[in-house]
Amino acid sequence: MKERTRRIDAEANRESDSVVVPQKSPNKGTPVPAEEMEGRTLAKRNAGEEATIRIQSREKVSYGLEGVRRRARQDKTCCFTSLLHHITPELLRQSFYELNRKAAPGIDKMKWQDYEKQLEERLPNLHAEIHKGSYRAKPVLRTYIPKADGQQRPLGVTAIEDKLVQQAVVNVLTPIYETEFYGFSYGYRPERSPHRALDALATGILTRPINWILDADLQNFFDSIPHNALLELISRRVGDKRVVRLIRKWLKTGYSEEGKIIRQTAGTPQGSVISPLLANIYLHYALDEWVESERRSHPDGEVIIVRFADDVVLGFQYKTVAERYLEALKERLGFYSLTLHPRKTRLIEFGRYAAERRKKRGEGKPESFDFLGFTHLCSKTRKGTYFLKRKTKSKGQRKTLRDIKASLRKQMHAPFHQTGSWLRMVVQGHGNYFGVPGNSKSLKSFRDQVVKAWYRSLRRRSQKGRAMRWERFRPIVDAYIPYLRICHEFPEVRFANTQGRSRMR
Repeated sequence: MKERTRRIDAEANRESDSVVVPQKSPNKGTPVPAEEMEGRTLAKRNAGEEATIRIQSREKVSYGLEGVRRRARQDKTCCFTSLLHHITPELLRQSFYELNRKAAPGIDKMKWQDYEKQLEERLPNLHAEIHKGSYRAKPVLRTYIPKADGQQRPLGVTAIEDKLVQQAVVNVLTPIYETEFYGFSYGYRPERSPHRALDALATGILTRPINWILDADLQNFFDSIPHNALLELISRRVGDKRVVRLIRKWLKTGYSEEGKIIRQTAGTPQGSVISPLLANIYLHYALDEWVESERRSHPDGEVIIVRFADDVVLGFQYKTVAERYLEALKERLGFYSLTLHPRKTRLIEFGRYAAERRKKRGEGKPESFDFLGFTHLCSKTRKGTYFLKRKTKSKGQRKTLRDIKASLRKQMHAPFHQTGSWLRMVVQGHGNYFGVPGNSKSLKSFRDQVVKAWYRSLRRRSQKGRAMRWERFRPIVDAYIPYLRICHEFPEVRFANTQGRSRMR
């Protein structure tokens, strides 16, 4: 009897281990299903557990910055109220190695290499300071660089630790605003470059009936952005007050000049890590949204726009529309405390038929305009067809040559190989940027001027200047100074390859 009881208990245990739970039939299924439901065994863990927690909309939560990007793309009105937790020690470390290692030190006199030595021991404290709210930003060290027109451009050199935190905040905010910025904005954005902006502008002029160009120049843009208005615009998408407080600290900390700390209520330090993103955010609301709304609500002919930071070029089919945009643009920018430069902002006749129309009216050649270091002109090919010629901006090239000559004077007595290696990098870098179709003459002129400057510098090394003759100097030049050639595709071809069939915005 006991043996029979043990046998029955063993069979019952085996049946409980292999119990099969039938799957639930569909709600709208027929009373008698066509096929028998397949059974499945119980999961080893609790069946009710979720891989991630659920929110009220029953959508699973996505962690990390990728989740922020997806949410920003799905909901254009979403205001993110919790972002600071994304600034982790790992993100701070990644942001540090994204900084420019050759940048000048700020007010703390600390270089990138010096901070790297204490990075690992400093990161936990910096992370704690950011999340506790005890982080303090240092004033920006102001310096000046000469502009092509002879004026001085103010630059702000940020302390290395402030650069690190700014880069981390940029990495957190970029996924949000990259889903919001328009396609015609190219300045300081991921996977975008000046040549992409140049290609878009050239393609618009060549493939659309563009007859007028508005070359808009914002006067003292980076020094004119009001802090309160900028922070209010940022708060539309960034509801985390801790992140907004960090940005406010960088804006309000001021700059140091000649030992004095000067506070500001307007302007972002040009040259800081976060300044390009702040400029794009401000111009997105002040300019881009307005232009996009005008193009959709008043479809009067073709209107194109390409913006690279504060450099803006608009193209129009009709002059009346261009003049209306110009007047409305002045009023729109004035509302955001911005102004157009009265001398540098111009409305010119340009395009495929500009030369022909001006000739009929007894006027001269079409005017040119500058954009991103290139002068754009109406030209023709050898067959007589229209060609958009882009050549190196004369003022910019002259300034570069003056800087090279000044550097050659400083290293006049340096060895050939040292000066030659430096000149090779300078000349090749110039060619890599300005090597666009139609600019071969400017490239050749630039190389010839560099060679001549080096030759004169070598002849001044000694009172016996004739010791360095051209016959001796030619092999040195051929060994170090490369010949510059066209290295870029035609703009409409490259734009089609990078943009596909998408409409230029």
